[in-house]
Amino acid sequence: MSAGASSALLPLVDVPAPFNFSLFKDFSVSRGLNYHYYAVPADTGKPTLLFLHGFPSTSYDWRHQVAFFQDKGYGLLVLDMLGYGGTSKPLDPQLYVSSLVTRDIIDILDAEGIDKAVVVAHDWGSKTASRLANYFPERFHSYAFLAVGYITPTFFATPYEESLNLSKAVLGYENFGYWDFFSSEGADHTILKHLDSFWDIVYTKDTTKMITDWSPLGALEAFITNDTRIPPVDYVTPEERAIQMEVIRQGGLAAPLNWYKIARGTLEGQDDQGIPQENALIHNPIFFGAALRDYGPVAAIFLAGALAASDSSVTLHEYDSDHWVQMALPDEVNGDLLEWIEGLDLDA
Repeated sequence: MSAGASSALLPLVDVPAPFNFSLFKDFSVSRGLNYHYYAVPADTGKPTLLFLHGFPSTSYDWRHQVAFFQDKGYGLLVLDMLGYGGTSKPLDPQLYVSSLVTRDIIDILDAEGIDKAVVVAHDWGSKTASRLANYFPERFHSYAFLAVGYITPTFFATPYEESLNLSKAVLGYENFGYWDFFSSEGADHTILKHLDSFWDIVYTKDTTKMITDWSPLGALEAFITNDTRIPPVDYVTPEERAIQMEVIRQGGLAAPLNWYKIARGTLEGQDDQGIPQENALIHNPIFFGAALRDYGPVAAIFLAGALAASDSSVTLHEYDSDHWVQMALPDEVNGDLLEWIEGLDLDA
């Protein structure tokens, strides 16, 4: 197996700056699936940063971080996660469980000759970063989580309905009620049919809409099927929106929604039973960037979790931001990440 220069485009339209088209690669991992990623070699003495995005995204989510860190000599591996962008899009949910996805990523590190990396993750990427810490702690210097923090090995052991009832009792709304819609038959077609409405609420300027029209059971499906339109955020330009939406249209959402199906059902919880007990705690430094106006994943829960998840140092930053903190406040986030990375003992 070898990683080769990619003939594909990512996004599946023209690749805009700061990405250098010649640095995209495609690689077939040990289970035969293709991963598409952006690879920048590190300068001597600099670590490689592994960026893991979430839903409904691609490596393009990290454009501000790519611009910042590649100019400073850091190595970069910026993946299209399984189901997204130029990466394979299998439709079998069982292929998305963490024990398999983390092995894919280790295959990529091996192909690139990277012994250890620093992980920077967001959204579902934070679940994968958590499992990299659980399964392969020897391959990572440290872990940065944005918006969504460390997800414990027992998180998915609680039945979905029980989690919904608990969140409604504590928060007053079912903060993961939208998983039910995302896991339902035909959800991908429904979203594509009403993509402008869906995009508006994914990037809503009024984040209280996440409480009323996103998180509760049935709310999101009703919102988009009514073709409701609301003002989106200002920090994503019309050109960037067009790029992101075109990638969704070309790749579809049937594969990306498998990340929800394994969490809504029992597949992820069963898979996590294979995590070694001694790796339930993270033994390397953690950075957690809390998005204080992200009302889906609740910042306070992950703040507490970050402190309890590690027997090493924990660096906490709170941002007056919605879910997309790396895009909303790139200068602030990049500066804080840089300070944290420069303070790591990378020889440890």
